[in-house]
Amino acid sequence: MTSSERPSLRGRKDETTKSAAFFDLDRTLIAGSSAFEFGRASYEAGLLSRRQLARDALANLRFRLRGSTDEATEALRERIYTSIAGRRVVELQRLMPRVLAGILPRLYPRMLDIAYEHQDAGRPVYIVTAASQEMAELLAHVLVFDGGIGARSEIEDGRYTGRPEGPFTYREGKAQAIRALAEREGLDLAASYAYSDSESDLPMLRAVGHPVAVNPDAELLRVARREGWEILRFERLGRRMKTAAAVAAMAAVGGVGREVAARRR
Repeated sequence: MTSSERPSLRGRKDETTKSAAFFDLDRTLIAGSSAFEFGRASYEAGLLSRRQLARDALANLRFRLRGSTDEATEALRERIYTSIAGRRVVELQRLMPRVLAGILPRLYPRMLDIAYEHQDAGRPVYIVTAASQEMAELLAHVLVFDGGIGARSEIEDGRYTGRPEGPFTYREGKAQAIRALAEREGLDLAASYAYSDSESDLPMLRAVGHPVAVNPDAELLRVARREGWEILRFERLGRRMKTAAAVAAMAAVGGVGREVAARRR
């Protein structure tokens, strides 16, 4: 089912069960990577070099075009933990207004509509992301979601140690997190929804009864089509770049043709 065929979720409340809706963040709720916006805010605050910011910008472009990979995600995780080790928690909290200023314009309006439709139907709505717990909670608060689940960092004496606290909310870690939440809150995952763009989130998508692929990468698109899952598309960067490349190629061919004709004359 495509976005144009999607029925409204309003009025779908099931009085016999308590369900929820879980939303991945990057390329699902927003275009691109929240980690890049965190990096840009860190650079503006003097906490990140220009070279690293350029590397983050390239990684963000690749992510928007192709989706995530385990290698890139693990490398980013290690770099972030290393960069925050020894820093005061309040330092990073002060970055959040700048981070939000970059993230909020990247929100997909239709995804917000869908989230609010779930709430209006009686389902609590959660962000589930490999980004930090602080990011997940703050964004959930700003968007009026019911909660955020992210990666936790160990804190001692008001400073980050550079070590994780608890499981990493990636791949099976996301599924574990929503199962734990479902047990605490008495949620029926079989009646719940999950939205993501990435094959890496298949464990979370398969943990619920209503998985939805949003801007899916190639592998998730293959699985979604095979399983008959709903598919939503909002990311247009790849299509824009393909169009630009085609126009450039046509211009180049036209230029070559003119040059050949000139030589013949």
